[in-house]
Amino acid sequence: MDFGRVLSEATPMLLEGLKLTIGVSLIAIAIGILIGLIMCLMKMSGNIILRAIAGVYIWVIRGTPMLVQAFIVFFGVPQVIQLFAPSFRLDAFTAGIITLSINAGAYLAEIFRGGILAVPKGQTEAARSLGLPKGKTMMKVVLPQALKFSIPALVNQFIISVKDTSILSAIGLAEIVNKAKTYVGKSYEFFATYIFVALFYLALISILMVISNYIEKKLKYEEKKKSGK
Repeated sequence: MDFGRVLSEATPMLLEGLKLTIGVSLIAIAIGILIGLIMCLMKMSGNIILRAIAGVYIWVIRGTPMLVQAFIVFFGVPQVIQLFAPSFRLDAFTAGIITLSINAGAYLAEIFRGGILAVPKGQTEAARSLGLPKGKTMMKVVLPQALKFSIPALVNQFIISVKDTSILSAIGLAEIVNKAKTYVGKSYEFFATYIFVALFYLALISILMVISNYIEKKLKYEEKKKSGK
């Protein structure tokens, strides 16, 4: 267990993997927010078909392991598409982002729905009494407040997505765990290498948790200030 050797040899590889981990997580959470908002609005829609589509999507994604979803996206979907387009290929980076996005989207849909339900009904009633249509009331009055309520949970989902990228090493995504596996295959320094991986994750997640706590306290302070307490 040569920690000094691992520190000098593996750190550049692990930092490269960490950079990809953060990049994939940021892209996936951005796409996931869009998916989550769409699915949330569909689930709260008056249209039974839209509600059913959103409900099935959320049920399937939340009810299956992300590893299985990654295998379906990376191995299964290309196999089906290749029946019609034999030259079609999907790289691990794209498959990883797709998997992480649709996974985060299902959880974010429920987070946003909770945020919308947290907005006092009086706000909606007041907007409707002023003549605002239902759609504009949702977009201009309810949704901005719901997103504000959802910020702490959204940051927590980002933390979960960062950790979930480790699952994507199974499809060959060159994130930090994949880089560690490559180094371990050459050096056999299992313990020291994975200790450093854990420390990298711990440092990153700790920073995100501090940001999450800061945002939560700031939002609570603003709410108290508005209520005059």
